[in-house]
Amino acid sequence: MRQVSLFCLAACIAAGILSCNSSAGVDAPDTEVPSKMLSERDSLREAIMKRPGARMIPVETASGTYEVFTQRIGQSPTLKVLTLHGGPATTHELWEPFEDHLPAAGIEFYYYDQLGSYYSDQPSDTALWTIPRFVDEVDQVRKALGLGPDNFVLLGQSWGGILAMEYALEHQDALKGLVVSNMMSSIPDYNAYVMNQLAPKLPAAVRDTILAIEEKEAYDDPRYMALLEEHYYPRHVYNAPLGEWEESAVRSLGHLNPDIYVYMQGPSEFGVKGNATLAEWDITDRLEEISVPTLVIAGEEDTMDPAYLRMMSNKMGDAEYLLNPGGGHLVQYDSKETYYPGLISWLKGLDSE
Repeated sequence: MRQVSLFCLAACIAAGILSCNSSAGVDAPDTEVPSKMLSERDSLREAIMKRPGARMIPVETASGTYEVFTQRIGQSPTLKVLTLHGGPATTHELWEPFEDHLPAAGIEFYYYDQLGSYYSDQPSDTALWTIPRFVDEVDQVRKALGLGPDNFVLLGQSWGGILAMEYALEHQDALKGLVVSNMMSSIPDYNAYVMNQLAPKLPAAVRDTILAIEEKEAYDDPRYMALLEEHYYPRHVYNAPLGEWEESAVRSLGHLNPDIYVYMQGPSEFGVKGNATLAEWDITDRLEEISVPTLVIAGEEDTMDPAYLRMMSNKMGDAEYLLNPGGGHLVQYDSKETYYPGLISWLKGLDSE
């Protein structure tokens, strides 16, 4: 069985930052059921539902009705940001730094774990893991939260950026604004950037070993994870030494659902590999159809080509571009000095249009 490098990375980092079984970030549940009788996930889900603004929303699918986790943070009548996490199948926990910035600026935002993610239901039916089905889910969540064109801003990062762009192509009339963060509009072009631009920056022996392992699809080779962890992730995913990664990022990666991640993305962040379902995704020739006000966000050291993201913003009808110098893929963590002023200024500008 192929191992999931992103998932394993979180476990490695967690050994130095927090226990893999930690409930950091979620208060211990106050429940009559002894905690030892609940799984860790059940305990954390029970605890998180006691937070103010937390709500499970039913989502109808061809396989049945399931529930997804949401939580409102802050309050604004005109700026309500629904966040789409990456992965696929990481968690809303990657957006925890928002709490220190958006509410104080008068911006309301929503945590949201997509179906299959840690705090939402986790069905095993792979027929659910398609872009159209996820787009429909986002629209059901939007309607349940009462969001619409007078206030609804959709913000997606990485896989969430794919979902955000696809949502805009289907439901542009529901949006006040769109934020596409750290995601190219073409997976083949993303793979080409990794191979042609990022891979050559690796030490030759490291690059050759990683590529040889991928050629054999021997992802259980311990060298694969070790080399990515040392040479790739700390620069291009989160541009900081592993031991300095913030706890909420580590926690989210530790809560990743590997079944969905491998099925859609492949074994790692070193491009989309093999028969992963996103491998041929490309909407670059449709970017001109996105006319809603849009902010495209890039990191200078991102796994995604920052020049390509600038090109995307130029193709869209009403888009701005925000480059974060030195930023990796998770710019909300490693580029706070540029990311939050830029994002907040753009969001506030939506109210002046």
